[in-house]
Amino acid sequence: MSLSLSPTTPVLVGIGVINQRETDLSKADEAVELMIRAARAAGDDCGAPELLQAVQRISVPKGVWSYQNPAKAIGEALGAPEATTVLAEIGILQQSLFADACRRIDSGEIDVALVAGGEAKFRALQATIQGLEAPESAQSAEPDVHLEPEQEIWSEVESEAGLGMPVGFYALMESALRQAQGESLDAHRDRVAALYEGMAEVAKDNPHAWNRDGMKAEQIRNASPKNKMLAFPYTKYHNSQWNVDQAGALLFCSVAKAEELGIPRDKWVFPQTSTESNFMVNTSQRVDLAGCPGARLAGKKALELADMTVDEIDLLELYSCFPSAVQIYAREIGISLDQQITVTGGMTFGGGPLNNYVLQSTARMAELLREQPGKKGYVTSVSGMLTKQGFGVWSTEPNPNGFGFADLTDEARAEAPPLELVKVDSGEGKIVGCTVLFQGDNPWRAVVVVTLPNGKRTIAYNENPELMAAAMEEEFVGRTAQLKDGVFTL
Repeated sequence: MSLSLSPTTPVLVGIGVINQRETDLSKADEAVELMIRAARAAGDDCGAPELLQAVQRISVPKGVWSYQNPAKAIGEALGAPEATTVLAEIGILQQSLFADACRRIDSGEIDVALVAGGEAKFRALQATIQGLEAPESAQSAEPDVHLEPEQEIWSEVESEAGLGMPVGFYALMESALRQAQGESLDAHRDRVAALYEGMAEVAKDNPHAWNRDGMKAEQIRNASPKNKMLAFPYTKYHNSQWNVDQAGALLFCSVAKAEELGIPRDKWVFPQTSTESNFMVNTSQRVDLAGCPGARLAGKKALELADMTVDEIDLLELYSCFPSAVQIYAREIGISLDQQITVTGGMTFGGGPLNNYVLQSTARMAELLREQPGKKGYVTSVSGMLTKQGFGVWSTEPNPNGFGFADLTDEARAEAPPLELVKVDSGEGKIVGCTVLFQGDNPWRAVVVVTLPNGKRTIAYNENPELMAAAMEEEFVGRTAQLKDGVFTL
């Protein structure tokens, strides 16, 4: 295989995944230690742990922790203190970090790169429950490279209407999907719950999954004391489970380096293509709340660069922070939801460490590809409220055309510029998205996205109990809303 390969072809050689479920805080590692353990596991996995000392670039996606430069701590622990350190804030695609590593290797700039990330939310939760402290290591060093998104991932108008947590935004998208597909509220809820039951089944066979017990559709669909409604129609079990202690590390190097160290060929997994769209549009400003042009453009480009069609995907991972993300990606790319759509069990059951999940899903994909040489895996990535979109094609076989990369940001911007979002003193408009936000066990606020006669958008809310109850029993999307001082009525 190497005879036809450029010596700078990037290859994933080391996979490290760490799960910690420790209730004794004296034994529970903090997040940066989990990352270090994952990195060491990746070194051991490739059979050449000395490769870790040759790492030249370490990239870490920002988590809920407070570290300023975790990549520095990782590098020092691995014996690579001179490695360039990168911290990517929330709002930067994890797929972008993989692409950055691969492009630098492909160009000959570096030979070895590590992408690592992790969370210790379960540890923090245990500390809260037990009334104890879960301290984090202090860091003073700044990263060499600090990646930040171009803008905020939601607007002031959205925030004033009560939107803040991701679940509300994704529930609005879900309502638009439901209406676009002509489904009743009950039929839609049944279908989505069945989709997630299937994901729970996959988690049973994933040794790294956080919840391997399985779960029936009825348990997922309906609110209960352990499964509170968060934003209709989403319960807790539709939601990414972020109270996990999970870390992942992916160790990349050039083909030349892999051959130099004698890393076995059966460890090699090639990043065939990586594509992304970074065009940021607030949820309520999207022309179609049930659509995502960036996903269609970048998703199909990833396949095109790998000389394959959607029907030739052998293993699939659809990003699963919420059901609408899964479904919108599938619709835009032309993927049937009647097949297995995850290799992990998804972010509810596999575990959803806040800004690190794509490391988990890619690691699991690479494990499975090693077991099935020649197959192709397709991994999708999301940042924000379906704000940015990333895609990767992976295989134990190299891309005959070499590693392929494309940024479709400009194309996405040209296709679907955002609608203007305004405050409205009085008027009316067509509802294009609707949800009911909950506080505790109780409905708190019905929120709607409204298209005005002039084509602009606004958001309004209503806290009337009868109206909120109606919004969970009948379709509001498509109806005309009366607007006054930020409040809507029908």
